[in-house]
This record gives sequence, C-alpha cells and structure tokens, in this order.
Amino acid sequence: MDKAVARDDDEEDDFYSSIPVELNMCEVLVDENIRKGRGERAAIFHGDERLTYNRLLESVSQAANAFTDLGLDIEHRYLVLLHDCPEFVCAFLGGMRLGAVPVCVNPMLNEKDIRFMLEDSRSRLLVTGTEHYRKLAPMLDDLRHLKAVIVVPREGEDLSWVSALPRVHGWRELISCYRKSHTPARTFKNDIALWLYSSGSTGRPKGTVHLHHDILTTTDLYARQVLGIDEASVVFSASKLFFAYGLGNSLTFPLRHGGATVLYPGKPTPEAVFSVLERHRPTHFFGVPTLFASMLAASEQKRPDLSFLKIAVSAGEALQPAIFDAWKRAFGQELVEGIGSTELLHIFISNRPGEVRPGSSGKAVPGYEARIVDDQGKEVPDGTVGNLLVKGESMAVLYWGRHKKSAKVMLGDWLSTGDMYLRDPDGYYYYQGRSDDMLKVGGIWVSPVEVENSVMELPEVFECAVIGHPGEDGLVKPKAYVVLKPGFEPSGELVKRIQEHVKTSTARYKYPRWVEFVEELPKTATGKIQRFRLRT
Repeated sequence: MDKAVARDDDEEDDFYSSIPVELNMCEVLVDENIRKGRGERAAIFHGDERLTYNRLLESVSQAANAFTDLGLDIEHRYLVLLHDCPEFVCAFLGGMRLGAVPVCVNPMLNEKDIRFMLEDSRSRLLVTGTEHYRKLAPMLDDLRHLKAVIVVPREGEDLSWVSALPRVHGWRELISCYRKSHTPARTFKNDIALWLYSSGSTGRPKGTVHLHHDILTTTDLYARQVLGIDEASVVFSASKLFFAYGLGNSLTFPLRHGGATVLYPGKPTPEAVFSVLERHRPTHFFGVPTLFASMLAASEQKRPDLSFLKIAVSAGEALQPAIFDAWKRAFGQELVEGIGSTELLHIFISNRPGEVRPGSSGKAVPGYEARIVDDQGKEVPDGTVGNLLVKGESMAVLYWGRHKKSAKVMLGDWLSTGDMYLRDPDGYYYYQGRSDDMLKVGGIWVSPVEVENSVMELPEVFECAVIGHPGEDGLVKPKAYVVLKPGFEPSGELVKRIQEHVKTSTARYKYPRWVEFVEELPKTATGKIQRFRLRT
C-alpha cells in the first residue's frame, strides 16, 4: 500500500486497529457477500420483488458508472431523497462505491428545508421521486452546485416527459445504459462515507458527517454482538432508511452479515406493518414506541401470530413500561429497547435479549463507554441523574459548517448526548428526559421553536410556546400554549386552523396535538419564556 496515502493515526484501540486502513463500505456490504457464495441469496424483498446479491451488485455498479458520467467523483456529495425502495439502496451504495458521499434526507420535510440541505451540502446530484421532483423543480435551476437530477418513478409510472428536460434523467432509462461491473474506489476507513441531517434546537438542520469505519462499528458491535444478525436473518424496519436508525436496520445490518432486508415505502400504519410482517415473516423487527402502542390498539380484537420474530427492537424515544408489558402479554415477546443517535449512527446503549429491564435503555453496547456527569463534567454516583456522555468509534467527526456546535457537543472522544440519565448499580441506564426543550415525536426530533414560529405566522396569534405533553398512551407529542391578539377569541375552528397550518408549513408529524389558549405565558425578568413552568 502507498504509505503516502495510507492515512491512519497513532492511537491504539482494539476494535479500531482491527479495521483495515483501506476500506470501501460498499465493497464490504455487497462484494464480500458474492465472494462468500451468497450471490443467489435474497438481499432485498420489496413487494413482489426479490433482489439477489448478484443483481444488487449489478445495479449498484450500474449506478456507480452512471453517477461517474454525470460528473460525480470522490468526496462529492449527492442528495438521496426517496422513500424506502431498492433504488434508495442502489443510489446510496452506488455513489459510495465510487467514493462519493450520499446525503440522506427525510422526504417528509418541506421544500424550504430540502433546499437548505441541497445548498448546505453543495450536492452535485439529486436522486428523488416524481412527487418530490415536481415540488422542487422551480428552485433547482437556482442551485449552482447541482449538476443533475435523477427521477425514480412509481410502479408503472410513465417518465417520457423527463427526456425533454435538461439535466434530468429517469432512473431506469439511465441506469440500464451502463455496465454491470465497477471497480470500487480506493477509499480509507477515515474517509467521509455519508451525511445525515439532524435538526437542532433552533430548527436549522445540521449535516452530521460520518466515516466509513463508523458503519462497520455499528454492524459488528451492535447488530452482530447484541442482536445476533447473521446470514439467516430477515430484517424489517418500520423506521425508514433516511433515519440513522432505519439506515442501519434496513441496509447496513443485514447486508454486512449476508441477511435480507424487507423494504416498505408506505406509511407504517399498524395494519400495513402487520401485513408486511405476516407476509415476509422476518426474524428481526425494528420500530418506535408510538408504533408499538398503535399496533397493540389495532390488534385488541384479533391478535396476529408473531411467533416467527426472534427479536423486536424499540428505539427512537423512551419505551413506556406499560407498552412493554402489554406487548409481552399480547405476543409473548420482549421489546428490546435501546438508545442511539444520529451523531453515533445507531444504538450505543441497549438491553440484551432475555435480559431486558422494563423502563431501562439497557447497558452500554460492546465497544462503547458511557458516563453520567454533572454540569461541571464530574462523574456522578450511580442513582444520580446527570448528563449522558458516550464514547465509541461510530461518533461523527463534526456537524458540517457548525464549528461551535461541534465543539460543544463533540468533546474529544466523548459525545454530549443532551440526554439526562441515571445508572443503577448493575450498569443499566434509565432515561430521565432531555437537557433542553427538544421533543421526540415518533422517534423524530421536533424543535419547539420551529413549531412556535409556524403558529406565530397566523394573524390571530400574539405569542406561542410549545412543550412536550404525554397522551393517554404515555407517549410525548407537541402541545401549544397560545396567546391571542386583542379582538380574537378562542374557538375549535381556530384550533383546527393552527394544527393544519403547522402540518402544511413544517411537516405533518410536528403539529400540536393539543392547543390551549392562555392569557399570558410565564417569563423570566428578561422576557424569556419559561417552558418548564408549563410542564408542571
């Protein structure tokens, strides 16, 4: 190997030092399975489609060749804005194969946020679905870094109109023109592999930058050692590929170990999820507490047989013990809860199958360390609530363009998670809440400031404060406290207008489930709203 480019550092670490310096994770996730004789095994199930590892390698190679011809090169960023489908996997891995950097984006976001991400990442290429392209088309000519757009059609959709547009290509027509072989780029374990956007307390998205070896850390330490994922595993995740949680569940975990993934592009309603589970009978199922609660409610009359599941994993937000107990009574299984973050790419504290403690996030995953500290950074005794710090080789290197935020959160080898925890004498960690006002709704971070700003756009509203409020199922959703301008009166119609406005101006999952009209909001002497007083 050329020592001039064999970049590494002098730090010694058992797991990190075991990773080859030269590493392209596309090759690990696809080519290695071919070399191990798994070419005709299923890699992806999608509706009636069954994609083998041989076919996946061909499609990924075609994507890499096409991306190269469109000007994508090593270290260039490109945006993947798709619902779960084989094209997402091929686009993600195809660019990574040539050393480019996929930027995964939530398609539920509004055009304003997506435009920001395109500009912030300086993406050269956009891969997206028809419905998103039509919404984004008016702004795309203004993006000076964007060189091309690839449109992925829905099943049976005619894309003949694309041929008349400059710089726009239909996925199938484009990819089919290219060779089914491609030599992976020579990348290294410390090269940038992907970005994932995470919203901050101001609502401004942060580009979270991960390296190739970060992926290997999560697949080998958590997926393999905690969940036991192997070549016999079939994985279904209700959480989508564009989240760090879903990306590991549905893509990197099964492909790293020669298993198969089940992709479902639609909304994960309880009925849809039960249908997918019963059809494909996966061994591993990943969801969030909101979904598990909804599935329990939907199955009260008739309990489906889920005995084929080896493990059901809950993450994204704290799992209420009542949901754990109800699930175990209904289906005879434990929900294996863990906590992860975009910054650490996946779960770093987890219960173990057969050793679950309800209400606990579990113990540190092998290869990770966790500490609970006070506001001065001093470690606190077991049983004391403090700030959770985590150390592990999957930690992001930075937030793109956010120097001060990176320095505040990424404390050398340690990540300040922003979560409040306590640890018991046996090493189990218990979530106590956020150290700031951020909310998690259905496993997705929601900024109260963003929701407040949206509500404030209505002419009737004078002031607004948003907090997290538990529903009847114990899961937290946004609640808005609203002060009206003089001359306006509270009404049920106004409540609906507020809710609908937030749905359309931000994203549907961010709308306040409750709206309470008040005369004034509690404030400090300097005029800052005291949200904590609204929670009491």
